[in-house]
Amino acid sequence: MGAFPIVIEQLRGPTADEHLVEVVERKGLGHPDSICDAVMERVSVDLNHAYRARCGRILHNNIDKGLLVAGRVERRFGGGRMLRPMRLFIGDRATTAAGDVAIPVAEIAVAAAKGWLKENLRFVDPERHVTYEVVLAPGSDELADIFARAGRVPEANDTSAAVGYAPLTPTERLVLKVERYLNDPDYKRRFPDTGEDVKVMAFRQERRVHLTVAMPLLCAFIGSETAYFRRKAEVLEDLTGACAETGGLDQVTISFNLLDREGRGIFGTYLSLLGTSAEDADSGQVGRGNRVNGLIPLNRPTSNEAAAGKNPVSHVGKIYNVLAHRIAAGLQSELPEIRQVTVWLVSQIGRPVDRPWAAVQVHLREGLEVGEVAPAIRELVERSLAPDQPFFEELIAGRFPVC
Repeated sequence: MGAFPIVIEQLRGPTADEHLVEVVERKGLGHPDSICDAVMERVSVDLNHAYRARCGRILHNNIDKGLLVAGRVERRFGGGRMLRPMRLFIGDRATTAAGDVAIPVAEIAVAAAKGWLKENLRFVDPERHVTYEVVLAPGSDELADIFARAGRVPEANDTSAAVGYAPLTPTERLVLKVERYLNDPDYKRRFPDTGEDVKVMAFRQERRVHLTVAMPLLCAFIGSETAYFRRKAEVLEDLTGACAETGGLDQVTISFNLLDREGRGIFGTYLSLLGTSAEDADSGQVGRGNRVNGLIPLNRPTSNEAAAGKNPVSHVGKIYNVLAHRIAAGLQSELPEIRQVTVWLVSQIGRPVDRPWAAVQVHLREGLEVGEVAPAIRELVERSLAPDQPFFEELIAGRFPVC
């Protein structure tokens, strides 16, 4: 089909961190939307491994439709109980047989979901607290046939667009740092009474950032309203200390669990039985959470494709989302002339996945012109899209987080 075009454009306006205002969000490990993304991605990875083991190749699948329906709990200071379990729906398309070889898709999917929940949410019992409904079915003949067609490079199964950028702004790095700090195993050993459902919203005005952080305390550890607000103050003090190094920002202020109201007993506290609001407050859905770099960056261009659970062979909604960020990071790292870079990849259905339309937008160091770096940019993009790059096998293995 010939060489793919690469458009290179020099931008001269302010970079993302030079704008007056910046808004960045991250939904943490135990947020219902993050749970859906992570679980569907685990199902996809495990299913692809099973396809290879049983059939010698990956078969058509897209496990990118998932819904976590909130359960119902009873909470009290000092404890509580589950009244109705959460319900996890796992969809959308998966090949169940190849010739006379059957693939136990439902069993693989449920085992993968239970494994992720057990490994990541300390107080969720995947056997008692969640029920599973697998709604996977074989895909259309034409899309499934992509996986059987001859050729070294698979064809794209969709016309889709993705975008990535680099580097992260100081605000973006701070948001990632805060959520990862609060969900780090060492933190949970020091503060075992905190849940995994962390949400961080940053609003930057000039060089001052205000963080709004939500994280439940676990009712089994909290014996009274007084104990809750005492522990809340300790958590906030520790987090403020962790943010003392501002990473180039002038000031960071933090608000924590703002809906709390003293004097209202349990109704004025953010308590959780299991550490996630999916226990009874909030359902989750694939694609409503973080982009593949772990952020919801409202000032940046983003793709509307949910990468989680899509197959890593032909679904450009996954491949290009991850690859665009990888290419941007590589350009920014290898070419010191670049201050900020945005990479766009656009597919056509039926065209080989290594032949997208590509566009690269760069902010350069003062005094430089795009012609001075265009050959190096073009060479790196072409190299990154080569089908023999280890990236593609690493994507299949699930080595790139997508939420």
